[in-house]
Amino acid sequence: MTRRIPAVRNPAARAPSAGTPARAPSARGPASRAPAVRTLVSPLALATTRGRALYWTVFGGVVLAFVLAFLFPVYWMASGAMKSPDELVRTPPTPVPETWHLGAYADAWDLMRLPTHLWNTVVQATGAWILQLVFCTAAAYALSKLKPAFGRVILGGILATLMVPAQALLVPKYLTIADLPLIHTSLLNDPLGIWLPAVANAFNLYLLKRFFDQIPRDVLEAAEIDGAGKLRTLWSILLPMSRPVLGVVSIFALVAVWQDFLWPLMVFPDTDKQPISVALVQLSQNIPLSVLIAAMVIASVPMVLMFLVFQRHIIAGISAGSVKG
Repeated sequence: MTRRIPAVRNPAARAPSAGTPARAPSARGPASRAPAVRTLVSPLALATTRGRALYWTVFGGVVLAFVLAFLFPVYWMASGAMKSPDELVRTPPTPVPETWHLGAYADAWDLMRLPTHLWNTVVQATGAWILQLVFCTAAAYALSKLKPAFGRVILGGILATLMVPAQALLVPKYLTIADLPLIHTSLLNDPLGIWLPAVANAFNLYLLKRFFDQIPRDVLEAAEIDGAGKLRTLWSILLPMSRPVLGVVSIFALVAVWQDFLWPLMVFPDTDKQPISVALVQLSQNIPLSVLIAAMVIASVPMVLMFLVFQRHIIAGISAGSVKG
């Protein structure tokens, strides 16, 4: 008894006839796939040993070049304070001190009275930072979420002050500080002469307002349903969500006061109350160059430490504006 073997169907034999429409290609075929991302180095080149070695060599060289470009001035300043005065002015300069003199830092600490001037700078920067955070945050919250009458006109007037050169405001500010209207009190040699002008910072106010604009309205409505008032909503809802931008504003406020020279020079005629930025220039006469450089190194240490501590907030604040609420 023989078994019948079924015939194998040929797919090519089932071609559509002339009257039958051809089927469209499947949407899941290779033609519908997204195009590959094009980069400077192809994936095939990175798959080889030579390609990976060349890539990481170039990448490491570029990173090393940028690190040297940023860190070499810092090294040159720190090592210059350890050179002798003769070696410091030698031509060509020596990349490494022949003899390490660490006494320049101690001399700068004592001769230039750095503890007094550093403390003055800390007081002025801290007060300006606190007042700026309080008033700029409140103004930004009011303009962004409370929608006051003529809010856009007020914001436009605030932003218009950014177009006025800072040098053009020195004389009006000085006359105002020297004799306050109505109460006729002088704020010269007073930290309030630094704090009050620093509060009116249009750039930081606009930065805070733009961040508050991106916070969804549903969050504020949920807080209102729970019985939270305007001030409670700002304190318990918006401020915890605004830590990245508050960190960026804090750094801007502290650095602006720390490195300012002309305005503190006008506000503090008394040398005992001058900040470090003014004292380094006022006391640089009859001071060895190595001692002056050592004083600059000491004065820059707080700002470097502040950057290292708050660098995460800087990156978060920069990327915060690109995230939709």
